Amino acid sequence: MSQQRTFRDRHIGLTPDDYPTLFAALGVADMQTLIDAVVPTTIRMQQPLQLPDALSEDQALSELKAIAKTNQVLRSFIGQGYYGTLTPAVIQRNVLENPAWYTAYTPYQPEISQGRLEALFNYQTMIVELTGLAVANASLLDEGTACAEAMTLCQRASKSKSRRFYVATNVFTQSLAVLHTRADPLSIELIPFDPTTPPVFEDAFGMLVQYVGDTGAIVDLTTLLPAARAAGLLTVVAADPLALTLLKAPGHLGADICLGSTQRFGVPMGAGGPHAAFFAVADGLKRMIPGRLVGQSIDAQGQPAFRLTLQTREQHIRREKATSNICTAQVLLANIAGFYGCYHGPDGLIAIAERVHEYTGRLAHALLNAGLTTNLSFFDTLSVAIANAEALVQQAEAQGYNLYLQGPGVVSVSLDETTQAHEIEAIAALFAAHLTDDSIAGIPETWRRNDVFMSQPAFHAHRSETEMMRYLRKLSDRDLALDRAMIPLGSCTMKLNAAAEMAPITWPEFAEIHPFAPSHQTQGYQRLYSELCTWLSEITGYAGISLQPNSGAQGEYAGLLAIAGYHASRGDSHRTVCLIPSSAHGTNPASAQMVGMQVVVIGCDTDGNIDIADLREKADHYRDRLACLMITYPSTHGVFETNIREICDLIHAYGGQVYMDGANLNAQVGLTSPALIGSDVSHLNLHKTFCIPHGGGGPGVGPIGVAAHLVPFMPGHPMLDADTPVGPVSSAPYGSSMILPISWMYIRMMGAEGLTSATEHAILAANYLAKRLQPHYPVLYTGASGWVAHECILDTRDVKESAGISVDDVAKRLIDYGFHAPTMSWPVAGTLMIEPTESESLAELDRFCDAMIQIREEIAAVESGRVPLSDSVLVHAPFTVDVLTQDTWPFGFPRSQAAYPIPELRTDRYWPPVGRIDNVYGDRNLVCSCAPLSAYQEDPTEAA
Repeated sequence: MSQQRTFRDRHIGLTPDDYPTLFAALGVADMQTLIDAVVPTTIRMQQPLQLPDALSEDQALSELKAIAKTNQVLRSFIGQGYYGTLTPAVIQRNVLENPAWYTAYTPYQPEISQGRLEALFNYQTMIVELTGLAVANASLLDEGTACAEAMTLCQRASKSKSRRFYVATNVFTQSLAVLHTRADPLSIELIPFDPTTPPVFEDAFGMLVQYVGDTGAIVDLTTLLPAARAAGLLTVVAADPLALTLLKAPGHLGADICLGSTQRFGVPMGAGGPHAAFFAVADGLKRMIPGRLVGQSIDAQGQPAFRLTLQTREQHIRREKATSNICTAQVLLANIAGFYGCYHGPDGLIAIAERVHEYTGRLAHALLNAGLTTNLSFFDTLSVAIANAEALVQQAEAQGYNLYLQGPGVVSVSLDETTQAHEIEAIAALFAAHLTDDSIAGIPETWRRNDVFMSQPAFHAHRSETEMMRYLRKLSDRDLALDRAMIPLGSCTMKLNAAAEMAPITWPEFAEIHPFAPSHQTQGYQRLYSELCTWLSEITGYAGISLQPNSGAQGEYAGLLAIAGYHASRGDSHRTVCLIPSSAHGTNPASAQMVGMQVVVIGCDTDGNIDIADLREKADHYRDRLACLMITYPSTHGVFETNIREICDLIHAYGGQVYMDGANLNAQVGLTSPALIGSDVSHLNLHKTFCIPHGGGGPGVGPIGVAAHLVPFMPGHPMLDADTPVGPVSSAPYGSSMILPISWMYIRMMGAEGLTSATEHAILAANYLAKRLQPHYPVLYTGASGWVAHECILDTRDVKESAGISVDDVAKRLIDYGFHAPTMSWPVAGTLMIEPTESESLAELDRFCDAMIQIREEIAAVESGRVPLSDSVLVHAPFTVDVLTQDTWPFGFPRSQAAYPIPELRTDRYWPPVGRIDNVYGDRNLVCSCAPLSAYQEDPTEAA
């Protein structure tokens, strides 16, 4: 009887039938021989992982569904930055649940990312229009971290040398807590003030206020902002995008920065995330904006094209002097919010906002008629003074409603798009009030918005479901995502995001939970957190796990905060030196700077390993001030360094801690672990090793694992415990909770043997690629025994010398073969870092190798002089249908070589929508939002 295939068999692309070919190519007898040769025996696990037995897809889904059902999904009126919303079905089905959108990578190769770039361009335009500011970025992680980014932007942009920052008392509790976490290591003093009676501002670099504050009252920006600006402060307004459809735009009132969350634009609450924060700035700050920025440029034929502009993000250009470690966004969620804006259009958004406001006005009228006190200015939230506040909240819960205990004797109620008339009637009754059709206006006419916004065609052309469906399909067809081909990006681990893993994220039991819902209502989530942390602890060897950080960079930051907190608790606050190898990702030194550490760079030897002599010299030199060493393992160069334990022991001997970047954990699981190797803390990229999809550049999840002595210094949260040594790094207590079921499902379906097998096959695939391609491209680094880990670096610098062909030329030509380029020029300029992962089949690995070998032959034609460089197919790639079908063919090579370099492409070919994009033009001519409607209208004088 044949054995039934398991989920492991479907996740891992290579099969036992492939082993003869693979092992013969590598010259090894079997998998065990290979792994013994690649992974140092000194760090190998002696026992298998202790995890539950693997389940099938349907068994795991049934078990998780039972867990989910222990969550109580009450109607939430808690608010505080999180609101009920209706995700249009056409967007849920065609974006959130569509692998063409959720498996895409960050659009660093813009020619194959035009769909998601246009979607982000629409999103940025929507934010620019709503905020009244000049430029918006492609989103940040959440509202709290956006507040922190605004604070540090103000500090570096201000002419003031002050380290004081005014923060209004109406800012959401979680945002204020994140601000304190960020401010303390940077010695920034937060000065609270009442926005209803502003102080005389003095000696500060900036000010933050919530437009519609935590109590629901609206702040009069017309007096506040001029007072702050007159004192030389940069001004930041945290705002609700739905409220901005009715309220005057902060930018029009003089704000320098406006930020907030787009969660209520079609993105479920999901117990706190992932949600896209918006961030917009005045024109003078546009080149200092944190995160990613989508701009417009032209391609080789002069046609307009989108790209990420100003790509030298702050942490890469300033490194240890950076004030931001942002290297990601919430692209998938930003796109959902942007499409929500396209689908509803400005009139639809205004209608939703007016309905929410009208219902709030009716409730306010009823409460005031009942003799209760509440705020008289409002958009969607009322804070009601009442003696029996706690009892009333409990009574509401018994009836299926969650209200918010704002403080002693104050209950707040926040309405949203999903609110129904019978619900506000029931809520009024809880306060012994009677709801009528009468309403009061919470927005004075002088505060109301009276300008036209979102007039661009993007927000008017896709109103019917038919048109929206076709628009979403058209955009996704322009992109090359994991649903089309292997994305062989080194360090980024673009592997299968299985449908069974993705299914639970839209279950109401997970999607419709407020992050501040009472814990007894979230027992399913609590079990999910507990089991996932237990499994991750087993996999990593760490004593504690925090799920709060919602990106890898946030995990770095949280891990370094834990180290700093530990040293401070021992009276070692002077330990502030952080050693970082020269090959490290730019977020490493940026994160260290953000926690007040001094970065000292450690050199690497000719094999790419840490220079032990340099490390020993600098560790000894800074012995009294050494805080930690940040390393990546396997190394950034894709090898298992054999002296890793010696490195860790050396740092510990000098009183320091070892931070291990978790980017390459996919090469460790089941074979070794960060704790076994000797590290004290790591972040774990769940969007890499544990299958949460990249979503076109986000969401990500970057939990940290810590050794026992660092457990007390994991990030806290005011909604869990207000008295913790280290504050929150994210707005929600458990970060991006809604997507944690993906990693739970992956581990549950793989089990210990499956996870270990995945690691082994990732190593097998990488070494097979390296072996096949080594005769054509030098493999830059290998381990002591000549093997690579789970990724390899191909050196293309020699062909730059011999033929003038750049790594960019190779990357763009790969598009014509239907592939996303590997990681370019990192960690070594002029190279390609390739990570095939365990999910790709032998046929796909060979298809990639065939493409790279054929490209090498195209390079050889230039080297030999048979083809001049200027007429090489490589320097003109990629080729669009438009170029290939022109009547005049300006090149010496045939169209067939440009279009179909290998025969298989004739039956299945991805066509890039644009040619090679001019990056310099885009940076010099910054266009980051759609033109106004007037730009699309025909000039009557020209028509004449």
